[in-house]
Amino acid sequence: MKSLNFEFLRADSPELASLAGFAEQYAFADPPSALVKLRTFLEQLVEGVYDRLGLQRPVQPNLLDLLNESAFTSAVPDVVRTSMHAIRMNGNRAAHGGDGSTQTVLWLMQEAHKLGRWYYLTSTGKHVQDVPEYNAPTAETVGGAPSKGQLQREKKAVLQKLAAQEAQMQKLLDDLAVARKEAHAAKVTAEELQARVQAAQRYASALDFTEAQTRRRLIDSLLVAAEWDVGANGQETQEVGQEVEVHHQPTQSGCGAADYVLWDDNGKPLAVVEAKKTAVDPEIGRTQAKCYADGLEQDHGQRPVIFYTNGFDIWMWDDAAGYTPRKLYGFYSKESLRALIYQRGRQAQEPLSGILPDKTIAGRLYQTEAVRRILDRFQNRYRKGLLVQATGTGKTRVAISICEALIRAGWANRILFLCDRRELRKQAHNAFKRFLPNEPRVYVTSQTYRDREHRIYLATYPAMMKCFETFDVGFFDLIIADESHRSIYNRYRDLLRYFDALQVGLTATPRCELISHNTYELFDCENGNPTAFYGYEEAVKDRWLSPFEVETFTTPFLREGIKYSQMTAEQRQQLEEAEVEPQAIEYEQRQVDKYVFNKDTNRRVLENLMTNGIKVAGGSRLGKTIVFARNHNHAVLLQNLFDEMYPQYGGNFCRVIDNYDPRAEELIDDLKGEGKNPDLTIAISVDMLDT
Repeated sequence: MKSLNFEFLRADSPELASLAGFAEQYAFADPPSALVKLRTFLEQLVEGVYDRLGLQRPVQPNLLDLLNESAFTSAVPDVVRTSMHAIRMNGNRAAHGGDGSTQTVLWLMQEAHKLGRWYYLTSTGKHVQDVPEYNAPTAETVGGAPSKGQLQREKKAVLQKLAAQEAQMQKLLDDLAVARKEAHAAKVTAEELQARVQAAQRYASALDFTEAQTRRRLIDSLLVAAEWDVGANGQETQEVGQEVEVHHQPTQSGCGAADYVLWDDNGKPLAVVEAKKTAVDPEIGRTQAKCYADGLEQDHGQRPVIFYTNGFDIWMWDDAAGYTPRKLYGFYSKESLRALIYQRGRQAQEPLSGILPDKTIAGRLYQTEAVRRILDRFQNRYRKGLLVQATGTGKTRVAISICEALIRAGWANRILFLCDRRELRKQAHNAFKRFLPNEPRVYVTSQTYRDREHRIYLATYPAMMKCFETFDVGFFDLIIADESHRSIYNRYRDLLRYFDALQVGLTATPRCELISHNTYELFDCENGNPTAFYGYEEAVKDRWLSPFEVETFTTPFLREGIKYSQMTAEQRQQLEEAEVEPQAIEYEQRQVDKYVFNKDTNRRVLENLMTNGIKVAGGSRLGKTIVFARNHNHAVLLQNLFDEMYPQYGGNFCRVIDNYDPRAEELIDDLKGEGKNPDLTIAISVDMLDT
């Protein structure tokens, strides 16, 4: 993909030139896609900086981790990192369902061009005049559609062409990733590193990076993303005042100028925002912002929420509610700030220490104790907690009891319940419907993610990852994160970090076995010390759970593996007739059903289940059973073998239930006896019925 402004990068970094070219092509026809391309451009450029400066990468980093790594911040000038964060933040929002404008794309395209020039000059040592100046693309120069009518006629053909080119682009990126992985890290001496860093600083000074302007535009864009009406070039609007005079200040004149004041419709201040230079720790602005909040409170009778930022690090301090400052990933919307200020009063009037859990929801002693521990933790101004309970002891009931108590106390108006599978989402929905029938609920899907009128939002992690940045960071008051184990941290931590909400993690994983240190850290708990714990052994002792029993069944292949040298003459004859090479039949025990499926072994497993499985109805019928297959192909094999062995059941007794079937939820209803097929007894599952 040829670009208008980035071809100077083609020789050394073809991936950067092509990504920028895609962003130019999408700028007018599809701005969100253009922003995503610019973010990918930034990712590749940052990876290149690490490679060329010989910097040590953090472990399992995302883009934000790479930008904030101390080695990177020491080597890359602050003005350069400001432009990087501007692209990162806007690209993130577009990647997760947010809107984007052509105006924003054109601004960030120019920032990307500055970064590209800086990267090129730092890498090659050439002169500034050797790199072409930026020329803003237009709809005509990039072939974009200048009108809606023309866009409708041409968009399909244009996007089909771009899709084919994107496939080539992805291959280039994949090849580049492999090359980076295989390459040995170059040993960079201290002298070489110092010389490269000095060159990076020198070129940043020579190029037209405008840190103050970029920082202001970045803050403006973050406010706009939170649906604030921000005036251009520092102009005031009814909602957002800029350079607002504030009285009662500790200055000689007694006045000061707040960078931003966010106003409510009634003329009262909702928040004050103090902005400092990128090179300055935003903490420096904390005291000044507090002075502005004091002055605004004195004049208007309402204490605003305090924000202070250097453009990409945003801190919020709701000191009136007794909280310490906390780092955010964006600004609150007007509605969320109103709710926050309203909740201050409710929290003062209704401390959680006086709220008794509703025992009709979760009335067992360990359940009420868990609810009490979470409420006490929130009352003490902690923002997160981790609940560990054995499967079958009512984690969802406890979670709903926590929700009910916080709603009753006025601490929670909008709640997000997250889980990792649609069936768990459905179960949670039914539980909320049963215990909180009057609270409006909605599934978060691609069709409903812009719905803002409900109390309870239920979503799977993957669905929420696609749209979470369409919500402002303060939209939810409480998030319940089900199945909060290692995989959730690794894959979805950005989702949980994005929202500034009270958070409760739920897991059945034994606290000393599989819960990683990162999971405890994510929910602000000491390693090995969750907020509340009720384990399997204790539940069995208290007679809330029955102990499981293990019935061992094996075959020679499952026990010893499949090896040609150990086969019978009959088995060898069968292989020879099938023209299978003997040396190809050499599988250890752990490889059986991973690399090879043996029909006879699986038949014997199914036969044993039908003969020795737990019976119901007076011993005449197999009880409800879940068979866990290794993968989808293994599951299909088991189902087909069962149908061959037991045709009398007509294909209704045993079914595969996994994510490959769009009707999986209906099959689960059948298994539970709530659907149209009462005969379904054996469910063959792959990662869907684990809990």
